[in-house]
Amino acid sequence: MVDNHRFFSPEALFRYRVISHVAALEHQGWRRSDAVRHGVETLHYTDEGQAKRFSERSLWRWLAAFEKGGVEALEPKKRSKIQSSMVLSQDLLDFLESERAKDLKASIPELIRRARAKDLIGPKEAVDRTSVWRAMQRLGLSTSAGALPKGADTRRFEHSSRMHCVIADGKHFRAGPTRRKRVAIYFIDDATRYGLGVVVTTSENLQAVFVGLHEVIERFGLMRLLYWDHGSAFIANDVKQVAARLGLAAVYGRVAYPQGRGKIEVFNRSAKGRLLRNLDRSPAVDPDCGALTLLLRHDLFDVYNHLPHKSLGGDSPYKRWHSSKHPLCPAESSAWLRECFTLPVERHVSNDHIVQVDGTDYEVPRGYAATKVTLHRRLLEPTENGHALYLSHENALIRLHPVDKQANATSGRAHTSVEPEPEIILPKSASQLSFEASLAPMTAADGGYPDTNDEEED
Repeated sequence: MVDNHRFFSPEALFRYRVISHVAALEHQGWRRSDAVRHGVETLHYTDEGQAKRFSERSLWRWLAAFEKGGVEALEPKKRSKIQSSMVLSQDLLDFLESERAKDLKASIPELIRRARAKDLIGPKEAVDRTSVWRAMQRLGLSTSAGALPKGADTRRFEHSSRMHCVIADGKHFRAGPTRRKRVAIYFIDDATRYGLGVVVTTSENLQAVFVGLHEVIERFGLMRLLYWDHGSAFIANDVKQVAARLGLAAVYGRVAYPQGRGKIEVFNRSAKGRLLRNLDRSPAVDPDCGALTLLLRHDLFDVYNHLPHKSLGGDSPYKRWHSSKHPLCPAESSAWLRECFTLPVERHVSNDHIVQVDGTDYEVPRGYAATKVTLHRRLLEPTENGHALYLSHENALIRLHPVDKQANATSGRAHTSVEPEPEIILPKSASQLSFEASLAPMTAADGGYPDTNDEEED
């Protein structure tokens, strides 16, 4: 079962993406040592488009950690944050900040040489450019590597068996007499070019990716790796969380390099020429996303998959798919698959039993005030405010709903039985004691008339 209480950090997901690159090469028959060296030579891009390289030692360490403890083992260890640098002088840091503001394209070695020319670095003092890079990162200065070299590795690739690699991409088009903007999220098998699924939506959003990926896995089983671009829907943290839960190697193509996704780009052109261009301004086309999804699925499964492909030696994707001897890998169960699309959300409950998720206030049952709870966000159940939220309450999952303040204003309040407090006679206060000491009665409690019977008894 998937641990719904675990939420992976962006650093762990990025490291998982890097070792997924190595795993993808291993699936192509590369030796692990060669795949690791190739990963060292490759630039890996963050969600912000920043290029990063990693040492061979880091990749080996991450691979060993992943094989031992999964994605959780890739979480970075917490360290005390350093605001600037412990090895560079403050004068050098001030120079780097001012010089970077004047020249954004100056390389780090060039900045070090300039600092040495201004006597900010001694003639025999060694300054590692990695230390400078880290200090600039902490100061929030730009350290972008710039454009890739022309000699970058751009070799073509193709997987040998079905479901080794699935390529996903979004194709924008217009439909209907009013030219409504629509996006078709396609899933294509790399080895056989077989169309696995398509979902039409109004924009490239997360929900379409989740629905399409779930339908593909439910129908055809799990793939070894997913290959997609840096579209807004694909780089979202929720997508990476789901891929990690499914155990899929997620590989992102190079930024602004469509040639690296040649197969899906060719498919998009053929889809446009085969059908999509005819939907624009057509009065007979219903621009509803559901109707367009049905239309594009018919085109994908009943038309495209049966067309001969020159790249397949004249075979159709349908023939290549069904002639493959590679067995499919179905999901453990439908319940397990849905759990993989359920992410945990930790929130603090306010004193009036409210939790806030994505700017929306949800009401939780009484008894959770001022506590921390774990909510279950089901990505396959979209709502007007995001996704359906569930809370484990009394051994059952109950769905949370946005608070209805107007209904709460007119509904009755729950009656709580309060036990009466026992009557306790409090001791005299300091003020009372002071009063009695200052203004004590002149007579005793008997009023100055003692009881003679008491004296005779004594």
